[in-house]
Amino acid sequence: MEVRIRLQKAGKTSNKQYNYRIVAISKSLARQGRRLETLGFYDPAKKPAIVSVNQEKLDQWIKKGAQMSETVRSLIKQKA
Repeated sequence: MEVRIRLQKAGKTSNKQYNYRIVAISKSLARQGRRLETLGFYDPAKKPAIVSVNQEKLDQWIKKGAQMSETVRSLIKQKA
């Protein structure tokens, strides 16, 4: 099973104020599919945008072979 670290949409849908969870999820599942673990969150609605990641969990998943999506990779790079 290939695991990806990517964004999962959450938040209010009525007025399109989304926030996102950073999750470890099977590559074959849909965006809203069942996640293996939640690693953090991203809230672009706040100024400045909030990115919070549990670095210890993230490192564990990367050691297990999980691949980060380009979006998550850029968010973590901006945070550092």
